[in-house]
Amino acid sequence: MTTSRRQVIAALGAVPVVAAWPGLARAQGKIVLGFSQIGAESEWRTANSESIKSAAKEAGIELKFSDAQQKQENQIKAIRSYIQQKVDVIAFSPVVETGWDTVLLEAKRANIPVILTDRSVASKDTSLYKTFLGSDFVLEGKKDGEWLVKDSANAAVNVVELQGTTGAAPAIDRKEGFEEAIKANPGIKIVASQTGDFTRAGGKQVMEAFLKSQPKIDVVYAHNDDMGLGAIEAIEAAGKT
Repeated sequence: MTTSRRQVIAALGAVPVVAAWPGLARAQGKIVLGFSQIGAESEWRTANSESIKSAAKEAGIELKFSDAQQKQENQIKAIRSYIQQKVDVIAFSPVVETGWDTVLLEAKRANIPVILTDRSVASKDTSLYKTFLGSDFVLEGKKDGEWLVKDSANAAVNVVELQGTTGAAPAIDRKEGFEEAIKANPGIKIVASQTGDFTRAGGKQVMEAFLKSQPKIDVVYAHNDDMGLGAIEAIEAAGKT
C-alpha cells in the first residue's frame, strides 16, 4: 500500500477502503478529494461530516466538501464540478439509489475513481464506481425483525414504521429486511408506514399523526436514531409511555 492510498483511507474516516486505484498516487503534491455529503439530516450525519474533514486534514489531503441539503440535483452538480476541477478521487453518500449512471459515467471517462460511502446506488454497471463502503442495511432490518419475533412470543403486535428518505438505500433495505424477518410471526402487522426523512422533526410529526390515526400501537420501528427520538417526544407529549 502506498502512502497516497493510506491517506485516502484516512480521509474517508471510520470505514476502511480495501480497493486500490492505479494512477491515484501523485509523485508530488497533495491528493485532492472531492466529497459530496447528503446534508445534515441527523446527528450521525453531522458527526460523519466532521470525521471526514478532520481525517482529511490529518492525512494531508486537500478536501473539497459540499453539502447537498438532501437534494440529488445538488450532488450531481457537485460531482460534475469535481470532474471539471480534475480532482484525484470523488466520494459521495448518495441521497437516493437511482439516477446516477450518467454523472458516474462522466467521472469514469475522466479517469477519476468514485467511492460510494454509507449508501449504495442501484446501477447494473458496477464499473462506474470502485467500491462501496457501508453497512448491510438489509441485515440491520432483519436483526430488528428477528428481535421483535423473539420478544413477541407469537403474540399479535401492531407496528408503526418510520421510514427513511423515500428512495434511499437504507430506507429500502431496512424495510425489506424487517418485513422478511417478521414473517416468522404472522401476528406481527405493520399497521402504518410513512417517511420521516431520517430527521427528528420528521419522526415526531409522523408519530403524532400515527397516535391520532391508530387505535392500538405496540411497537415503533424507526429506520434511524433521530426519527426514533422524535417519536419518543411525540409519545411523551401525548401522555403515553
